[in-house]
Amino acid sequence: MKLLVLRNCFFILCLIFAGSCQNSKEKPMRITPPIAKKKPTKLEKHGDIRVDDYYWMNDREDQEVLDYLNAENAYYQEMTSHTKEFQDSLFQEMKSRIKEDDSSVPYKYNGYWYITKYETGQEYPIYLRRKDSMESKDEPMFDCNQMAKDHEYFKLRGIAITPDNTLASFATDTVSRRQYTIQVKNLETGKIYDDKVENTTGSSVWGNDGKTLFYAKKDPVTLRSDKIYRHTLGTSAEEDVLVFHEKDSTFNTFVYKTKSRKYLVIGSVSTLTSEYQILDANDPEGDFKIFSPRERGVEYSIAHYNGNFFVLTNKDSATNFKLMRATDEKTDAKFWEEFIPHRDDVLLEDVDIFKDYYVLSERENGLNKLKIVRWDGSDNYYLPFESETYVAGTSVNLDFDTQELRYYYNEMGAPYAVIDFNMAKKTKKTLKEQEVLGGKFDKANYRTERLWATARDGAKVPISLVYHKDTKFDGTSPLLQYAYGSYGSTIDPYFSSIRLSLLDRGFIYAIAHIRGGEYLGRPWYEDGKLLKKKNTFTDFIDCSKFLIEKKYTSAEHLYASGGSAGGLLMGAVVNMAPELYKGVIAAVPFVDVVTTMLDSSIPLTTGEYDEWGNPNEKEFYDYMKSYSPYDNVEAMNYPNMYVSTGLHDSQVQYWEPAKWVAKLREHKTDHNLLFLDTNMDAGHGGASGRFESLKETAKEYAFILDLEGKAP
Repeated sequence: MKLLVLRNCFFILCLIFAGSCQNSKEKPMRITPPIAKKKPTKLEKHGDIRVDDYYWMNDREDQEVLDYLNAENAYYQEMTSHTKEFQDSLFQEMKSRIKEDDSSVPYKYNGYWYITKYETGQEYPIYLRRKDSMESKDEPMFDCNQMAKDHEYFKLRGIAITPDNTLASFATDTVSRRQYTIQVKNLETGKIYDDKVENTTGSSVWGNDGKTLFYAKKDPVTLRSDKIYRHTLGTSAEEDVLVFHEKDSTFNTFVYKTKSRKYLVIGSVSTLTSEYQILDANDPEGDFKIFSPRERGVEYSIAHYNGNFFVLTNKDSATNFKLMRATDEKTDAKFWEEFIPHRDDVLLEDVDIFKDYYVLSERENGLNKLKIVRWDGSDNYYLPFESETYVAGTSVNLDFDTQELRYYYNEMGAPYAVIDFNMAKKTKKTLKEQEVLGGKFDKANYRTERLWATARDGAKVPISLVYHKDTKFDGTSPLLQYAYGSYGSTIDPYFSSIRLSLLDRGFIYAIAHIRGGEYLGRPWYEDGKLLKKKNTFTDFIDCSKFLIEKKYTSAEHLYASGGSAGGLLMGAVVNMAPELYKGVIAAVPFVDVVTTMLDSSIPLTTGEYDEWGNPNEKEFYDYMKSYSPYDNVEAMNYPNMYVSTGLHDSQVQYWEPAKWVAKLREHKTDHNLLFLDTNMDAGHGGASGRFESLKETAKEYAFILDLEGKAP
């Protein structure tokens, strides 16, 4: 009788979900999507009233909220059930290209070689080291596979070794809220001490005494890192000493040690301003002193070598930054002397310092450049890079007394390499090349190019493309256009073995280097933020129109993708030019800009004022409201859309995409697909395992390949 009842219940469920019992490769019948309840909430600011029908969703403990998210997940699963096998095959395809038993290029620090490795079938890394030489036996430090076995999500970060090499501080997050717990392990005995500090950024640094640990703690509500503490090994965290409290809510604070190992440094940074404090690492209980007081709009960072600090700064209107020098004794800005002058056409991004050389990381016309200079001025030169679609940068360089510069290089159509370059002999040795397994990859089969689209205001916007050599340019090829466009973050034309699953099926992949990033220097960023933010959106749209005009694709085959602030981009674009896109992928999208930026209790909000503006000021409120995706949903046709989020996201709260999808369902006038896929266990970065994250990519790829008719 029990079996019969179960069978009848199963049959009823099949009827309710209209098609869930059919062959998984057949497209399901249309079923009614979840309809969220409307509970109007009036939000008033500057005399303007907004009515938010879905404001009630901002409580992750509310069962009604969880029920709605689960209903959306069930709808997504049902509507894509015909692609489930395809998702699985895509996952296996992408996974098969990755070398499972892989390891990092070893680097040497303080007498030990450090290595990160992966083993076949394992999701997480193993950290180990070898003493003196690579021929020495392995000394395991952390096996994250064992540490993660009881958790749905796991992340380890912030490994810091004591000067005597015996202890390691480390931090773990098992929720995906980026709230890390710091602990200490004895690397000789394997014992994990009772010391435990919760709600930190995960980073920590030892004083030179090997028993004093500094770390940054987060505000439990806003998750802003606002306090630096000093912990003494063997004592309770309750006894930790507050060293610094960053009271300005627009700043975050952190702590680290200089490469010279001489100074402990506390940094305080906002979008536009920075400040540092220093302390002799041999005197960890001493008082930190201000390096140079913060000055609104002045950014700087510091590196130490041989009695001098080298200061990378935009001081004195050096928009693209310059390098200055100060002595250990006189660190205030009034004593800084110019070392590398500002250049209007070159962005100075970083400096690496060695005993006989320093290396400048520059960006000119969007391209990475590495300039090597002898301190005595007897030689200087650039490493030669010939492509227009490549990524290059300095890697792990912890040793001062060496002539070897370690850097990485890859082209958009070819795997990355880690290279040691002898700066004196000008010779290079490739230490590791990314392996693409499966026996099908040949870099000769792929082409890359850089195009320049003209934006509506005349600006020239670069686009990096990669595609299979057999791809047609007659308007019929599908194209996935990706961009980010915020915080000055540059998306370089990097190689991806995962992306081959699109390229081998005829897709073109395009990265639009739109304003809001720093691809063309700091002014490119300045021209895409605050009251110029709409340039980011119109640049993306104008790149799309250009690609269509030049027959790389057409509106029937064009897809767009972006995540987080790039998800905001997707939301703005579908409101402004929905007719250009067949489908859109919006991952953890920041779409309820006005409400979020008005709520200072939401993690990270106040620190964003210099990026988006402070809506407590009417000018910024009005401007934000004019582009905020959630506030500008209209009754019109929208593209097919796949929206993803994580219940525990600390960067973009899950309720933003949830509310957005609910409002889109209410207003859109088309019959296109609209999915909300919520990972109930993860946060902003998605799944934590190296292969589990591929399943999320497989969902995205299956979505657009199915729309394109390329799913089996």
